[in-house]
Formats: sequence, C-alpha cells, structure tokens
Amino acid sequence: MNLKVIAFDADDTLFVNEPYFEETEKKFCGLMEDYLSHQGLSQELLRIEIQNLPLYGYGIKGYILSMIEAAMKISNQTISIETIEKIIVYGKELLEKPIELLDGVEDTLKTLHGKYKLVVATKGDLKDQQSKLHRSGLGHYFHHIEVMSDKQEVDYRKLVQRLDILPEEFFMIGNSLKSDVLPVLGIGGHAVHIPFHTTWAHERIDHKVIHPNFRTLEKITDILPFLL
Repeated sequence: MNLKVIAFDADDTLFVNEPYFEETEKKFCGLMEDYLSHQGLSQELLRIEIQNLPLYGYGIKGYILSMIEAAMKISNQTISIETIEKIIVYGKELLEKPIELLDGVEDTLKTLHGKYKLVVATKGDLKDQQSKLHRSGLGHYFHHIEVMSDKQEVDYRKLVQRLDILPEEFFMIGNSLKSDVLPVLGIGGHAVHIPFHTTWAHERIDHKVIHPNFRTLEKITDILPFLL
C-alpha cells in the first residue's frame, strides 16, 4: 500500500459516544412511558431522527429537536412545558459529557504521528465535534479535521481532493461499516472496521463486507503492524 493519509472517525473510534446517546434515550423513554412502551418510544424517536437528518444533519442538537418533536407527536400535542424543559436539560447534559478515550487511541496516534498525514473524518455538529476533539487532548496529532455533513462516496471524494491525494493513498479507520467502510471502498480507498460494542441502528448493515482493501480488527492498536 502506498498510503499518505490515515483518517480516523471520531465517535466510538477515538472516544465514547453512542452509550451516552443510549443513556439519554432511556431517560426520554422513562419521561414518556405513560404514552407508549419503551420499545415503541425508541422506534418512534428513531423514525423521526432519520426523517430529520436531511434538515438537521447528524449531532446532538438535531437529536434534541427530534426528541421534542417525538414527544409532541406521541402525546398528541399535549406534552407539558416542564417535560420539554427536561428534554432540553437531557440534551445539554449530553453536550457536556466528559471525553472518554478508547483504549490504545493515544498510543496509536503517537506512533503514527510524523509517519503519515493523520486526519479526523467524522460527521456531526461542527461546534460539538470541534469541542470534543479539543477536550480530548488529541487535536495536535492531526493535520486536518473534517466534520462532514454525511459520509457518502461523494463526500470522501471531496475530502481526498482537498487533501491532494489519490483514493488509493487514503486509509480510513472507523466503527461504522455503513459510513466509514463502504463509501471509502467505493472510491478505491482502504478501510478498517474496528467494531464498537454498540452501534446506532441507522448505521447498521445486514451483509458481510468482502473486499481486498478491507479488514476488520479488534482494537485500534491492531492497525500498527499494517502501517509500520
């Protein structure tokens, strides 16, 4: 492999994210349990989140708005102001969660730093992602931070062009087959999947990925033998 850029997803690849969303969803379901079962509430919230992605994009602020909209629909517009205030508090708590680095992340970045151009390629709210990277203490390892509105092939093509490299010189590491692997393979790049123990339902796929430029590894430090 003639690699020039190693790209890392942020959420649940560098630091913990999805468990915090699940914790907030449980609070939301507890708040609304008089109207619907927890399973029904989760399904309705997910449906509204996905419906709103073209408007709000990915991130916590869109999630807060989707929780409020779900609460209004589920309650048939009878939800109290106090309940809406609680939902907003849940969202602010989510924004203020501490940064918990995943095992081996900093050692991996330290080892690769200076040997390749390292970048973050993540999606979500720009301000929130910049804040998390700043608070993580990892920012100085990265040449470039790209907060993407989505992770489709066209988005990766634009990123590769901005980095002034060929797709085959790009190596992506992430926890989502749908966002971090398939579109990168689709443009001719290399991708590694490092599964996280929980994945947002919208990011799951129901088929195996078989490709010469792809591999699944257990932990982030396992990429080092391939890159050194």
